[in-house]
Amino acid sequence: MRAMPKADRNSSIPTLAEELARLEEIVRKLEADDVELDAALVLFEEGVARLRAARDRLSAAELKVQAVLEEAGGDIRLTDLDA
Repeated sequence: MRAMPKADRNSSIPTLAEELARLEEIVRKLEADDVELDAALVLFEEGVARLRAARDRLSAAELKVQAVLEEAGGDIRLTDLDA
């Protein structure tokens, strides 16, 4: 596997782990009883955007894994983990 250049690793794009941690933080804040409606809407919008970004990254990673396995001549079998 090729290592990322140092500049790419230090860019402003959050890692998947950072995205998930922020999503957890947003959920905790939204579950609190003292969140005003306007603040809750802003948090909700951010959460939806971060969830979409995380799903896109996971989809891209899945495609890469499939491509690597196919190139290696491996027999891939996809299983839906959400089922």
